Amino acid sequence: VQLQASGGGLVQAGGFLRLSCAASGVTFTRYSLGWFRQAPGKEREFVAAIKRYGGSTYYADSVKGRFTISRDNAKNTVTLQMNSLKPEDTAAYYCAADRSIIDSALNNPEQYDYWGQGTLVTVSS
Repeated sequence: VQLQASGGGLVQAGGFLRLSCAASGVTFTRYSLGWFRQAPGKEREFVAAIKRYGGSTYYADSVKGRFTISRDNAKNTVTLQMNSLKPEDTAAYYCAADRSIIDSALNNPEQYDYWGQGTLVTVSS
């Protein structure tokens, strides 16, 4: 399983970015997908997740209403649309995938088997 994240960059506060994560080597629909982020000196934290099959979505409280996770099963991609960005959103963002993760564990990075490389998001004030 390979995950390739892209779309990070430098943006001013209030702006937007769209992150994408392309998966290969998987039957994409069988995997739940998550986005996590890690700021310097901090632990990796949950941002958003989307379940396999039904596509239910989950968000961290800190991004709810500003970020949207979606998946395109035909293109094997998961996208994180980030609007109204804040300086505290600055971090390396990682996509993750797992085939057997349960709902209650979607926000736990330790429960994901596959990870992409990080893409850096910097929000200036």
